[in-house]
Amino acid sequence: MKYTLCITQQCNLNCGYCYIEKKNATMSLSTAARIIDFIFSNTPPEEVIDIGFFGGEPLLHFDLIRDITETVKRNPRFDEYRVVYAMVTNGTIFRDEIARFVGENQMQWCVSCDGPAGVQDRYRCFADGQSSSALVEANLRNAVQALPSVLVNSVYRPDTVECLPGVVEYFSSLGIRQMYVNADYSAAWKKKDVAALQSAFGKIGQWYIRQYLQGTPHFVSFIDTKITVILRGGYQPAERCRMGRGEYAFSPEGVIYPCERLIGAGDRNQHCIGHISEGIHEEKIENLVDSLRGGGEKCSICSLKDYCMNWCGCSNFFSSGRYNRVSPFLCASEQAALRIAGEVLDRCERELGAPFVEHFAGSPDVNAAAGKRGETCEPSPAPTGGIHVTPGSTRENRV
Repeated sequence: MKYTLCITQQCNLNCGYCYIEKKNATMSLSTAARIIDFIFSNTPPEEVIDIGFFGGEPLLHFDLIRDITETVKRNPRFDEYRVVYAMVTNGTIFRDEIARFVGENQMQWCVSCDGPAGVQDRYRCFADGQSSSALVEANLRNAVQALPSVLVNSVYRPDTVECLPGVVEYFSSLGIRQMYVNADYSAAWKKKDVAALQSAFGKIGQWYIRQYLQGTPHFVSFIDTKITVILRGGYQPAERCRMGRGEYAFSPEGVIYPCERLIGAGDRNQHCIGHISEGIHEEKIENLVDSLRGGGEKCSICSLKDYCMNWCGCSNFFSSGRYNRVSPFLCASEQAALRIAGEVLDRCERELGAPFVEHFAGSPDVNAAAGKRGETCEPSPAPTGGIHVTPGSTRENRV
């Protein structure tokens, strides 16, 4: 169960593609306490509780994050083996006490950064227009030294998609081994951009193979997640969109949404499914679930439908205006990612003579963690019969 607390809609950056409206709104500790009660009351006993801190820029209110975390721990139903924490930050704020707090709470720390200066400063500048790249790079370097794991989330648009291979290599040069690469689905994507994306993905795939075979593996989201999906025979139920059932987001005022990407202005917008003072509006959840099920005629007859992210309601909404309508660009980008992941899987397994056991287990980031420590990856035998998606695969059962 994933719960995201948008603790503030204040931010020191003015990112051109941000889907959260900036305003002077910060969550009170009393509202956070009610959300925590909601979390423990609504999570089934067998589910892990994933609590994420989001913004705006959450580290503008670091003391509040610390107080909320302590409130979680004081809850009588708290179980340290069941609760995990995460934070998404723009990387402009980092200091020793933050590093200690993140380490002590084993918090996943993810920085939203689009890449080197020429890419980062196109859309991610300070509110006064000043560059953010130098400060973010310095903080990333410090975080890599201070924390056991640093993730980055990089957004690409039509005018930056060709930069992606350089972006990945840039992060690697900083010592980062776990990279999430995501499209701005709200952008005006054209056919020519798809060709550029396919080329960029191909170059990253070749780089990924070289790194893996050299014993310095990296986690690159569109490659590793698709390899896992291929080996598992498709997305599993818990991996698909659980908007309003397994995922909730809260605005600073306590308005509830099915995903943090749909918070917008933090008001009772079209995506609102309740308020912390009222609880969940069940009829809105039912309507949401029904809307995710409906439509998708073209997807229903596609041979790749089980391997595709067609189920992501938020990505669909931002690209097509509907939770269940897959845009042409998302379709094309998913095909490109599957093709490259299949090629990477075939090549690496042929060269190593062993399967991607950690991917089959669903933990591909184990590779990246080993790579950060300078260890080589020693694959061990795993069940065969995975599904490949590339022509010429040596496996019989491929898509």
